[in-house]
Amino acid sequence: MLTVGIADVRAVYTKDEDLLVTYALGSCVGICLYDRTAGVAGLAHIMLPWSKESYKGDDPLRYADTGITELISRMCAMGAERSRMAAKTAGGAQMFGYASEAFNIGDRNINAVNKVLSAYGIPVVASSVGGNHARTLYFHTDTCIAEVKTAMRETINL
Repeated sequence: MLTVGIADVRAVYTKDEDLLVTYALGSCVGICLYDRTAGVAGLAHIMLPWSKESYKGDDPLRYADTGITELISRMCAMGAERSRMAAKTAGGAQMFGYASEAFNIGDRNINAVNKVLSAYGIPVVASSVGGNHARTLYFHTDTCIAEVKTAMRETINL
């Protein structure tokens, strides 16, 4: 099992690593990408939607646009092709009650992730996003099943 931290991305060969996990997906979004033909998979844990909203010198892996781009780049360097990739996503919750649209980071993250993946031509084939509960995401790279666990709720397999 390989843990993907907050504002982190990992790409692996599925024959070498069969499980990727990321914890504490509140408003953050976890993005599972895979190319079954190449046997390459990856997981990103993004915190915020757009790097253009960042401060100079900020970590690019925090953002949907730059974090997903980096994950795709790492996977392609391992033999994956964007045209064969698919995505599964989880997270993007509104954790602290009602907030204005500008401060609803969960919704903004979900929208940014979907826009970035769409721009790369990568379909989101399954998701467990929104709501008001945190998630843990286990990505079984050998089967491409994303297992989403939440406190006091049923586990969801995507």
